[in-house]
Amino acid sequence: MAEIKEFLGTGRRKTAVARVRMAAGSGKIVINGRAFENYFATDTLRTMVSAPLVATESASKYDIRVNVEGGGPCGQAGAIRHGIARALLLVDAALRPTLKSAGLLTRDPRMREREKYGQPGARKRFQYSKR
Repeated sequence: MAEIKEFLGTGRRKTAVARVRMAAGSGKIVINGRAFENYFATDTLRTMVSAPLVATESASKYDIRVNVEGGGPCGQAGAIRHGIARALLLVDAALRPTLKSAGLLTRDPRMREREKYGQPGARKRFQYSKR
């Protein structure tokens, strides 16, 4: 029984969490059971997801399966990008300087600010009436 070597990477962005499985293959990307092109409607999000593969010139070397949940399309794309970059590190540790210089290994810490009580939003205040 031949074992297929899979590399796992977890990526996070806002409230989205992506679990990435990467194995040697032809460059096919499947997200939540759907084709990569069908899952992300805009080219911007597709470019964001494939950034680690383009930076390391390994776009057609690996088949990638992703389970992603939470957040919206942009947050999910960021989480997948982070997960792919982490999985590439497990494949080849020599890719670290390339991924690091492109800023693909850093988890984006920005989160949505909570709404405070007695206000209509996180920062917005109700209209002040002097008289």
